Order: sequence, then structure tokens, then C-alpha cells
Amino acid sequence: MTATGDTSTGSGVSNRHQFDVIVIGAGPAGENVAGRCADGGLTTAIVERELVGGECSYWGCIPSKALLRPGDVIAAARRVPGAAEAVTGEIDAPAALAQRDYMTSNWDDTGALKWLETEMIELFRGAGRLAGERTVEVTSAGGEVTRLTARRAVVLATGTSAAIPPIPGLRESQPWDNRSVTGAKEIPRRLLVLGGGAIGAEMAQAFRRLGSEEVTVVEAAERLLPMEEPFAGDEVKAAFAAEGITVITGVKLIAAERNGAVTGTLEDGREITADEILVAVGRRPATADLGLSTVGLEPGRYVTVDDHLRALGSWLYAVGDCNGRALLTHMGKYQARIAGDVILGKDVAATAPVPRVTFTDPQVCAVGLTEAQARAAGVDVRVVSYPTGNVAGASLLGNGVAGTSQLVVDEARRVIVGATFTGPGVAELLHSATIAIVGEVTLDTLWHAVPSFPTVSEVWLRLMEAYGL
Repeated sequence: MTATGDTSTGSGVSNRHQFDVIVIGAGPAGENVAGRCADGGLTTAIVERELVGGECSYWGCIPSKALLRPGDVIAAARRVPGAAEAVTGEIDAPAALAQRDYMTSNWDDTGALKWLETEMIELFRGAGRLAGERTVEVTSAGGEVTRLTARRAVVLATGTSAAIPPIPGLRESQPWDNRSVTGAKEIPRRLLVLGGGAIGAEMAQAFRRLGSEEVTVVEAAERLLPMEEPFAGDEVKAAFAAEGITVITGVKLIAAERNGAVTGTLEDGREITADEILVAVGRRPATADLGLSTVGLEPGRYVTVDDHLRALGSWLYAVGDCNGRALLTHMGKYQARIAGDVILGKDVAATAPVPRVTFTDPQVCAVGLTEAQARAAGVDVRVVSYPTGNVAGASLLGNGVAGTSQLVVDEARRVIVGATFTGPGVAELLHSATIAIVGEVTLDTLWHAVPSFPTVSEVWLRLMEAYGL
């Protein structure tokens, strides 16, 4: 696409270009909203300071799951007599890291640029920031500033970055964050993980299975995965214990010091020494240097949006992690599609429940409300559960397959408002629950959705029976 508009220079700004829509951030959310607008016939520009594809492609979802996969395959084989005997030796960690490099295209976004060309989306490399209403300034690595103006909309899709808490000595200890751990060049013998949420739990298990001899997880809350149902964190903790991963909950890290190795001090006086410390305690919005103050918004905070993803008037939108609604790639892409449609003049809103998966073994998959959230919202709910491993399809996956499947049912409407599944490979069960919740399918209708035998999805039938149907 050829940029249009005034290309005069002045006031330190070397170029000026005009588009219908300008998107700041070329991660999954930014790419999707740009694509939606371009497909709708709008001239579209996208601004990216790092790699086209964003955090998920190079430092998040893709490399982390690539690191988890070898251990998952070995664990699955070891559950099956006959296959278990063929599993000998250890995981080839260098080969696993090489596959991770392949999956991230060796942190090269050349392949991603072809899609932008196909969509006729113009890419501006550099740091984008607002410079007033409908105006974006892009500063290149060399310091050249290009001014872009939007006829219709500017969309913020800048994501988040890792939060490092103000613990004495922690920052000076050169901690790993999500980028460091997913881009690791070797497997440390000892790994201390601060934070027992999805990132911390996944990487703790991945590195233990890749060869770390000592892995310790410290979580200040009373359980792992504190945002999910209590049984989920308990089951993951038990699985970790069986694999030799130490889990410490209900205690805070109060100090850290690096002297070759890293020593972390807990508030109860215990000290933990490791070769590396991974900090996975949360994220912060990447909005501090986005020029928000030029349009009356507060820098460094999540950008508040309505259900149409509008942040300001009819021209400024924010999609994905930077709006703080749901820090998940698929939800950012969903919001991007909604925002794109709104910009194109359609009357749609983002109201979907949030599906989420923690790719530990057992996997923890959930959508909608937990029981506690539903009750706090004043919903009269009934909870039904069934052991995931007690259906024939699960037993065929191997010996010792366990887990829990649970539904949270709104009794007044007889519809599901929340669901959680735990167990090996149960992530593929989640979309059926998402459809049931989004479609507000009553249990009486859902009872006629017959699961195939012998599949793990038969647990749906058992859940219906547990409810009394």
C-alpha cells in the first residue's frame, strides 16, 4: 500500500502520512484489528517497535508451549503399558530448545511480513505514540520521526510487560521474566520460580522435565493458580510433588541476592538458593510511553474501554492486554474482531465469557465464572462434578489418568455459567463448554448432545447425570 497525504517536513517530523485506521502494536490483537479493517476496505497502517507477531509469537504462548511439549509427550507415553517400556533415556534438552527456536522463526519476523503485504497493510517500524487526537508519531531506531494521521480510528494494541515487584535486591539479582525463560539457551540445574499462576506453573514443570534438578515455586497466595477453582491448584500441586517440584504457598519472598547463584529469602526465614530466579507474578500495561496524556488519559495504566472497545470518543480504541480486560491472546484477538467491526460501522459488543487454559500436566481448563465468582455476583448456583478419569475414554489414555470436571449451573435459568476441567489433554473439552455458555443452552437441551464413545467427552454425560437428568 502506498501512503497518502501530506509528505512535507517540519518541526523535526520527517514525513506525514494519512490512513483511515492506524494500529499501534503488531501482536495478535493488533494484527487482527488491522486485518479486519483492511478487509473492510479501509486504508490501514500498523506500527511495531519490535517483531511483527508480538509477545505471544516470540516470547509467550508459542515458545512456552514448545518447551512444554517434549515433557507432555514423554509423560503421556509413560502412562501406557507397552509404550512406557520404549521410553528410555532423558529428554534431549538442546533438541527441545532448537525446536523452540524453529517455532519462533529464530525471532525473525520476515515470514509475518508477507501477510501484511497480502492485506495491503503498511508497516511502520518504530515506537508509536499518540500526539493528539487521531495523530500518531513513530520514532524509528535511528531517531527519525514520522507523523501519521487517522481519518477514522487509532487502535492501541501494545500489550503488557512483566512486572518486577519492589522486593529488596530482586531487580539487582538479574531475574528471568517470561522473555528470559522462554528464550533460555540452557537449562539451569536449580530454578526458583516466584509466582504460581499460569506462567510460573507452566515453566516450573517444563524446566523440571527438561532437566532442572531442583525447581521450587513460591506463591504468596494459599494455593497454586489462585484465580481458578481451589481443586485445580491442589491437583497441580500434587502432580508437581510427584515430579519432585517443591511448592511453597502462603509465604512471600522478602529479599533476593545474587552472588553467582541467587538466594531468595522468605518471610518465614527460609532461604532458597538457585542458579536462576524466574519472576512470574503479574503483568503491567505497556502504556507508559504511549502519549496518553496528549489526549487526556493517564500513562502507565490499563486503558479503560467500553464493550465496543472504545477508549475515547469515536476514534480511540484499545484491544488486547493493554486494556486489562483479559490478558489472553485469544481474547485480544476476539476484541480485535469486535473493534474492527465497530470501526466499520457495525453494532456489535464484546460480551463473551473468558476461556483459559493452563498447559501444565494435568491441564487446567476453565471458562466463565468460578463458583465463588458466581455466588459473589448473586447468582443462585448449583455445582456438579465428576472425576475426569472415570470415563472409558480417559482410561484408554493410560493408567493413572485423573482430574476433575465441574459445572457451575445457574439454577434459575438451568444454564451453565462456568466450567472447569482438569486432567491430561483436556483443553479440547473446553470449547464445548464455551459454546454451551455463549449459546445459553439449557441442561435439558444439552442432555441430547450425545458424546461419542469411548472419548473423554463422555464426562459431559456423567455431569448431566450428576445433575439429575
